[in-house]
Amino acid sequence: MNLIKFLDTLSDKEALSTKGSRRDSLERLKGIGKNAALASIPFAMAAKSNSAKAATSSMASAAFMATPTEVLQFALTLEYLERNFYQMGMDTNGLIPEEDRTVFQTILDHESSHVSFFAAALGDDAVPEPTFDFTGAPGGLNLDTFSNYETFMALAQGFEDTGVRAFKGQAGALANDNTLLTYALQVHSVEARHASQVRRMRGEKGLITKNENTLPPAFSAIYAGEQNTMQGGVELTGAFGSLGGDDALTEAFDEPLTMQEVLDIAGTFIVS
Repeated sequence: MNLIKFLDTLSDKEALSTKGSRRDSLERLKGIGKNAALASIPFAMAAKSNSAKAATSSMASAAFMATPTEVLQFALTLEYLERNFYQMGMDTNGLIPEEDRTVFQTILDHESSHVSFFAAALGDDAVPEPTFDFTGAPGGLNLDTFSNYETFMALAQGFEDTGVRAFKGQAGALANDNTLLTYALQVHSVEARHASQVRRMRGEKGLITKNENTLPPAFSAIYAGEQNTMQGGVELTGAFGSLGGDDALTEAFDEPLTMQEVLDIAGTFIVS
């Protein structure tokens, strides 16, 4: 099913909000172990996002968009996506050069642990695994993802860079749940490390400069809004002076994505 429809029918909100259900979920979270927590909450990448919202979205707005349980269910779906993407890449003979396989196997191991982490946390509320198409055909992209290593790498960068931004857009939804927020902050930094590693493997800087990128035009929405120079209501243009100017300024801040933007993005790769 389409990911937007998936979120519309996540679960019985009344049941999810009961104390017993929340307590059970937190106990499952605590039982996973810290190894499973050392990863990310990637929310997928993009060919079609609302670029106007990207630079102005507030993390606090996420509190009105989803409950903590819904965020976990959403995260699980997207962890399914990344795990399957890297697994298919590793399983495709001749796609990934031998010298790069260790890196992608490590990332795959992380994503597999993420799936176990969120599935255990949700228990009976865990959502079923969707069917994915990494050519992007559902969104009209038709990529040669598993026959062209450059395309595979570009898509990996897209997933990772967007994962960092999209997570920020949902952090506000966990603001009142100290346990979940703690886990989220632990795993978020590792997602950023994934992004930096893949970018460097593609010969890029680990930092994002303005809304510039070297991905195909279909991926440009991933970086929409990253040229923002206003933070916390303060215009910082010129603040970096000779230390890199506004390029360095935009590198110092990542912009969040709203859940709706992520829904549009993820739908590009979900068949059912």
